[in-house]
Amino acid sequence: QVQLVESGGGLVQAGGSLTLSCAASGSIFSVNAMAWYRQAPGKQRELVAAITSGASTNYADSVKGRFTISRDNAKNTVYLQMNSLKPEDTAVYYCNADVVSVLPGPSEYWGQGTQVTVSS
Repeated sequence: QVQLVESGGGLVQAGGSLTLSCAASGSIFSVNAMAWYRQAPGKQRELVAAITSGASTNYADSVKGRFTISRDNAKNTVYLQMNSLKPEDTAVYYCNADVVSVLPGPSEYWGQGTQVTVSS
C-alpha cells in the first residue's frame, strides 16, 4: 500500500553533518505529519523531530539547534539535516508518516531504518 524508503545514513566523524531523506510512495491520498525517530542500542525509540503538513516543527531537546527537519509535499518526502553530530547521536533512524491512503488500511507507516554512526 504505502512504503517509506529512507536514505542518507552512514559513518561520520563528530562535528560532521549528514542529511537523511525519506520518500513516501504507493496508494497515497495525502500525507499529514512526518517525523524522524531514532533508536540506539539498548534504548527505547525516541522522537527526534516532527513536521506537520503545514510545516510546523518540533524537536527533541537533545537536537535543537543542530538538526533541521523539512519536507517537500509535492514529493511526499521528509528530510533531516543533521549538523554538529555527536557520538551520542549514533542510532538507527526511522522515518514515520501519518498517511491518508486511497485504500483501506493503517494510517501510520514506518521506514526500514537507516544507520547513523558518529565516531569520536
